[in-house]
Amino acid sequence: MDSRADFRSIQQYLPVTLHASDVIWPPTVVESLKSLSKGPSHSNVSSGELFAAAIVDLRKLLGLDPLHPAAPLGFSLFFNDLMNKDDALKWFGEVVPQLANLLLRLPALLEAQYKNADALSGTETGLRVLEVQNPGIVILSQELIAALLACGLFCLFPAAKRGGKKPQPINFDKLFVILYQRKKENQENKIKCLVHYFERVCKNMPRGNVSFERKVLPLRNSTADYWSKSAMPLCKFEVHTYGKIEDQSTEVLEVDFADKHIGGLILKQGCVQEEIRFAINPELIASILFLPVMADNEAIEIVGPERSMESKQQHKLVSSVSFSFKKLHLIARRIAVFLLATLLKVFCHCRV
Repeated sequence: MDSRADFRSIQQYLPVTLHASDVIWPPTVVESLKSLSKGPSHSNVSSGELFAAAIVDLRKLLGLDPLHPAAPLGFSLFFNDLMNKDDALKWFGEVVPQLANLLLRLPALLEAQYKNADALSGTETGLRVLEVQNPGIVILSQELIAALLACGLFCLFPAAKRGGKKPQPINFDKLFVILYQRKKENQENKIKCLVHYFERVCKNMPRGNVSFERKVLPLRNSTADYWSKSAMPLCKFEVHTYGKIEDQSTEVLEVDFADKHIGGLILKQGCVQEEIRFAINPELIASILFLPVMADNEAIEIVGPERSMESKQQHKLVSSVSFSFKKLHLIARRIAVFLLATLLKVFCHCRV
């Protein structure tokens, strides 16, 4: 693995380490995760504060900086006070142990991803940082995505060297910090969406794949000024003023002209168009790990994420949306295609 350029590009952002070319957890982390996997009777993790304490201990074993003091209080608030008592018993008795097992499988899932990537001749699909102005595609199994998101929930990703024009932070700690500090219903419902996602994958792990592709329009004739002055008419299209974009029954391309940082403020206080989409399709959040900021001539196309929640949205103001959580019971897997872009924002000025 240490000879792979794709792995080396992402290694600094992952919580696992290399030993003799193998991806591993440190032995002390393996021991702690195994304890968690045996349930609260063995780990004693049966409440929000004890869950937070276990996360703090894991971070110490990985040599990570301390969490914000409000983060453990946010975990306690959500899992002790805001979560239904029966749901909390199931969370700590069943879901947390299964998530610990999933984390233990992360090294094997990563190695399988690179092995599968090598089997696709002609196209590089291994997990790596898809840098600005460099088109490329990464294909991840849904199980690997679930393991990566579990790392985010347990706040195990290194925070150093992230932010700015680099990939944004992907740990979930700020969700709980903001929940505790502001006690907003929208924040609570975002966390409910993510918790429900983990409940679903622990009950029935999906076996598909999701692709993440950075698309780059060549710099020639791709400046904002060029497109804003273009007189070329757009193709014909229909505008519907009813329904939700996520409820379309036919195959469609969903386009989100939003934040240059993919996901926007999904893992902070944000709760508008892009953040709500990421909350009801949590697999989208994995893109934050390896996709840095988008330039004006770039787009990110994501194919295959599963939707696991419904949402009720009430737009009060342009910058204010009331968002509530509703479980979605699916028999078959829903496939969606997303284009999350800064690319061609100025098309709104073109003639139709």
